[in-house]
Amino acid sequence: MIRKNTILITGADGEVGHGLIRQLSPLPDRPALVVLDIRKLDRSLRGLVDRIIVGDVLDTKLLETLSTEYEIDTIFHLAALLSTSSEFNPETAHRVNVQGTVNLLKLSVDHGLTRGKPVKFVYASSIAAYGMPNLETKTSAGKVSEDDYLHPITMYGCNKLYCEHLGRYYARYYQQLSATRSIGVDFRCVRFPGLISAITLPTGGTSDYAPEMLHATAQRKAYAAFVREDTTIPFMVMPDAIKALLALAAAPREQITRQVYNVSSFSRSAGQLADMVKRAFPEAAISFKSSDARQNIVDSWPADVDDSAARHDWGWAPDYGFDRAFDDYLIPTIRGRYQSTT
Repeated sequence: MIRKNTILITGADGEVGHGLIRQLSPLPDRPALVVLDIRKLDRSLRGLVDRIIVGDVLDTKLLETLSTEYEIDTIFHLAALLSTSSEFNPETAHRVNVQGTVNLLKLSVDHGLTRGKPVKFVYASSIAAYGMPNLETKTSAGKVSEDDYLHPITMYGCNKLYCEHLGRYYARYYQQLSATRSIGVDFRCVRFPGLISAITLPTGGTSDYAPEMLHATAQRKAYAAFVREDTTIPFMVMPDAIKALLALAAAPREQITRQVYNVSSFSRSAGQLADMVKRAFPEAAISFKSSDARQNIVDSWPADVDDSAARHDWGWAPDYGFDRAFDDYLIPTIRGRYQSTT
């Protein structure tokens, strides 16, 4: 049996997975798209992929079967229990977020040996990997690099940071004492800021106050943000998130100087986001009712990040700055989504 060259997407039914499928599916001469999620893929996307597998990244037998059936060239590993949900179920989050990643890294190592070259492993990390000690430091730090303030205070952030280190280990040092060195994994990681999608609904991220206020307002619902008005973190809209994943995956390996890259687009306060929403929806009823626990988490994330390494190494540049993100993507798309129901 000839195994078809394949791209595997885990967590495919999430926000990023939806966008990635839409971008990859129409490409000419693309590899087969195989998607894996614990839920069945959204009906609107089922015709865009070659195979849908409803399963768990913790199921090692399932992963072994995949490795025998497909010539896996690239893995986009998106499956994760998100930040807010992880705080309610930290042990479950650790199993899914860490052991699931280990399982896929091991699959990649073994698969690389059989095909004679490394599997490209593109990992979606998060700003949650950071941990600023206090608001004063956050305010004065400016743009934070990939290697500073890595003291996360959430299980999700701990998981993401550890998996970044695991990726580095599997790429550079796996079985380093063995007489025969492993071929390793071509591990590449994007550390995302807060993500805002106009198409899919937010699903448990601690930065979701931004998309939540947009979607609620478009439905003529009042919205109380769970953070202070001055709360500031970097953001990116979903098309740029997909662009970053694909650009990093496509970059020649010799240009990759590190395993983990920051990417960002714009940094704004919750109040500035609300003002932009009100500009488009003058009737918007947005208030701020800070939740101490969630506020503390967002306060531990940088006000902005330094993505100069990504810009230098593989030409990263967002298509959507703050104004364009709202004027050309978020507002018109969200209006269209709800205009028939409001």
